[in-house]
Amino acid sequence: MQNRLLEPFARLLRPLVRLLISSGVTFPLLVDLLRELYVDVARHDLLSDPKMRTDRRVSRMTGVHRKNLRRQRLAGASEAAAPLTASAQIVAHWLGLPTYTDTSGHPRPLPCSGDAASFEGLVAMVARDLRPHAVLEEWVRQGLVTLDAEGRVHLQVMAFLPGHGSEAQLFYFARNLHDHAAAAVANVLASGIPPFLDRSVHYDRLGARAAAALVAEGRKAAQQMLLEVNRKALALLEADDPAVAAPEQGVTRRVNLGVYLFVQDENADAPG
Repeated sequence: MQNRLLEPFARLLRPLVRLLISSGVTFPLLVDLLRELYVDVARHDLLSDPKMRTDRRVSRMTGVHRKNLRRQRLAGASEAAAPLTASAQIVAHWLGLPTYTDTSGHPRPLPCSGDAASFEGLVAMVARDLRPHAVLEEWVRQGLVTLDAEGRVHLQVMAFLPGHGSEAQLFYFARNLHDHAAAAVANVLASGIPPFLDRSVHYDRLGARAAAALVAEGRKAAQQMLLEVNRKALALLEADDPAVAAPEQGVTRRVNLGVYLFVQDENADAPG
């Protein structure tokens, strides 16, 4: 298993190493990060009993010398990033709730303020700590919405796409890649349990026209699927049934369904 894993793992890391080098992250910095991650994963993911988290055991599992363990206490990263995800949640509610969509399922133009079916009411429903006017100004600047002559707000996108290199883009980059990798790793390691969904449609040696047609169809199908799942999720959250809407015994779960589409010119001499 160990030897068979290294080759696919190198392929997995290649685009990430490309990003790190392009961003000025040198190899020694990455080594320090990996050392900390090895220790943190061993202590908190693999050793469930705190009494077992001794430096001797962690050192034996990771290969990290015990003198380095004494100065490494990596705090777990928090998933709570409300300011970064608020815009995505507002767009999702606008696209998914019947109050904010027309009979065809398209987002309705909203008055800036007023009752619940307004831009102000939509923002307040998702994030009460945000000022709707400030959100509106920022969204107009980003081109996410436009204002018509009557002062109504029109949504111009079918998904929230963070700005290039922004903090929000890096947040979703890390979360989505983490969740995809976590699902794939669970499928490789686990036995006797239902696997996570991890499938793809892939074709090689396509001509330019065929590839373009496949990309267009993939984008269309993916967008439709995500809209339908978003509507279903919001309907479940709005349900009156406590067994659906309320956490069971105080336990909540996080669900992340993602899609990806990648196109590359084939070159037998260049690694993927």
